[in-house]
Amino acid sequence: MNTAENHNVGKTVSANPDQILNADEEYLTIRKVSKQFGDFTAVNSVDLTIKKGEIFALLGASGCGKSTLLRMLAGFETPTSGDIILQGERINDHEPFERPINMMFQSYALFPHMTVEQNLAFGLKQDKLDKSQIAEKVTNMLNLVQMQHLRKRRPHQLSGGQQQRVALARSLIKSPKLLLLDEPMGALDKKLRARMQLEIANIIDSLGVTCVMVTHDQEEAMTMADRIAIMDAGEICQVGTPSEIYEQPNSQFTAEFIGSVNILKGAVKDDEPSYVTITSDDCETEIYIGHGITCFVGQEVAVALRPEKISISKTKPDQQYNCISGVVKDIAYFGSHSVYHVRTPSGKTISVTEMNDIRWAGDRLTWDDPVWVYWDDNASVVLTE
Repeated sequence: MNTAENHNVGKTVSANPDQILNADEEYLTIRKVSKQFGDFTAVNSVDLTIKKGEIFALLGASGCGKSTLLRMLAGFETPTSGDIILQGERINDHEPFERPINMMFQSYALFPHMTVEQNLAFGLKQDKLDKSQIAEKVTNMLNLVQMQHLRKRRPHQLSGGQQQRVALARSLIKSPKLLLLDEPMGALDKKLRARMQLEIANIIDSLGVTCVMVTHDQEEAMTMADRIAIMDAGEICQVGTPSEIYEQPNSQFTAEFIGSVNILKGAVKDDEPSYVTITSDDCETEIYIGHGITCFVGQEVAVALRPEKISISKTKPDQQYNCISGVVKDIAYFGSHSVYHVRTPSGKTISVTEMNDIRWAGDRLTWDDPVWVYWDDNASVVLTE
């Protein structure tokens, strides 16, 4: 099962019968949005289009501008320039309480003196709904997040995952046009975080809510989001589905930010429509790419190669291209797989991931073993940036 895409299956249900999901609709448009704090540019001319019913992740390291962009969507910050358009309406000048947007904070921000059901009902009471409507909405939302049996408890009586469900339910109960998630799993331990990623994504999907989330956790973005925007220094580096970002990075920065990757530097030797060859000091043979790229002979490029796409063997492979000899210098055992760190004659270290599919394999590689690493023609990606 591909967890990064599993939650997208069957996305047709909406809590609002008038809300029809249209994958091609430009639901939220961020047009040339910038934010400056004095001489510092936190967000620099960002252009994004987010579709209706989509979970969209802003992914980047601390200080890249993703949280500032989220705060501008919420109305907590005002853009220095540019437009934010939600369903055809420019909302730059709308106060936070005037926007049909709800935000779930990393700290959850639940009212400690209120019970679970009182936390959920608070916003509905502010909107002056009658008691029967409030009771119905609270019950429906508690059932959705599987918290009906804990409706009388206060936040301090709940686990971290339970508090998170309550915070999500409170954010969704008013049927916002846009849901914002700020580092939604940051307060949870690793095991619970992995479980809640899918759980929250499925709840959001079931309601057809459009969601923008901010995270620095690549696994979280890959698991939950339909599309991801990689941010760095206030700018968007690449936008794509999880598989596009991982398999087809557009730069060395993106390739290194998402997952593990080996980078081999070289120069183009042959540039043909159906293949490219690259010479590299990091590789004893030429690197052969089984498709054409936009480049010129002699151009310096980087070749990105994911560890799981490399094979490792004690014997030399029967292929002319794409192989390097080396010595195993380190091994990381993860149960389902092992990562071998191979030192090559050029002094470079190549990481190779191999599944541990044989229990107690007698000929398993060990430290200081001489080995060969090799890969297929289409296993690598050529990067010109």
